[in-house]
Amino acid sequence: MLLTRMYVTSMFTNYITFSLLSMPLVNQTQIVVALSIVVGFFLILLVLGVRKSYLLKRENDRLNKISELQAEEGNKAYKDFTEGHMYERKKQ
Repeated sequence: MLLTRMYVTSMFTNYITFSLLSMPLVNQTQIVVALSIVVGFFLILLVLGVRKSYLLKRENDRLNKISELQAEEGNKAYKDFTEGHMYERKKQ
């Protein structure tokens, strides 16, 4: 009788364990939804990163042009702007 009770208890425990393990805790649709959300999040980050990179490149090009213009102005020979001024220095 003790052996029969242990056998029934063991069978019942095995049945409960097997039924709980065979039932999926996460469905396939839940996995697909979770992965879609993650992919969407990283896609948004990628788009924002590419946009930021484009804006920084455009700003860099603009600053390079300004720098080149200032360098050209700095390389010009000095021109005396007082030559044609109405308060010329008197020659002695």
